Amino acid sequence: MSSALYLIATPIGNLEDITLRALRILREEVDRIACEDTRHSRKLLDHYGISKPLVSYHDHNENDRTGDLLDALRGGERIALISDAGTPLISDPGYRLAAAAAAEGIAVIPIPGPSAMLAALCAGGLPTDAFVFGGFLPAKQGQRRKALEQWASTPATLVFHEAPHRIVETLEDVVAVLGDRAVVVARELTKLHEEFLRGPASEVLTRLRPPGPRGEITLLIDRAGVVADDTPLAEAVERAMAMGMERMEAIKHVARERGLAKRDVYQAVEAGRAR
Repeated sequence: MSSALYLIATPIGNLEDITLRALRILREEVDRIACEDTRHSRKLLDHYGISKPLVSYHDHNENDRTGDLLDALRGGERIALISDAGTPLISDPGYRLAAAAAAEGIAVIPIPGPSAMLAALCAGGLPTDAFVFGGFLPAKQGQRRKALEQWASTPATLVFHEAPHRIVETLEDVVAVLGDRAVVVARELTKLHEEFLRGPASEVLTRLRPPGPRGEITLLIDRAGVVADDTPLAEAVERAMAMGMERMEAIKHVARERGLAKRDVYQAVEAGRAR
């Protein structure tokens, strides 16, 4: 058999969520398995009686390890790439290896399966006809708010991964930057304590405040333009400023949220001040 790189999706929680094709390839067709954490992946492989050499491939060694794996592929090996959970390359390492293999004409074969993003989207209850996956939002508030601003006018459901210790701060920023849109916090998908929290961002935020949630989280945010807002422009700007925005930042935010020119919002604010 010729060399190939298999990108194999693995369970995001429940070990039963793996395809028969994935098990067959892992058991019978690959020479080694590249994974983020060999100890974590060994639990899955032992559960299904799969014994193959493992090599670590994660964020901290991706640059160096890509060359080694590419050499093995050039030599005719068949290699599986798996992540700790879900589909490889989706907010996980693997892009460099997959791109390098494809550039050299080596077969890159996807073996689809679990994905937290798609599981949350399907069961979340927000529109699914158009969506945008933004990976992980920045950890720092300023950068996170700037990122949310960039998505503010997107006519699609927004999907992000988020850490449990940051979800409260992130929802506070959603309210401040995007308004009180409908959101879904999907927690511990496919696991024993799976949970979906649905509702306006402010309401879900109240339900999440201390001690806060645990486990892996996928956050869905409703698309732009869904929530009507007839608050006077000057008042809307004042509200945005009260949430921590500078004056011009608040004017730009309201303009983007309402689909107006920045000068129109500025003029409304100035007219309010002149009274």
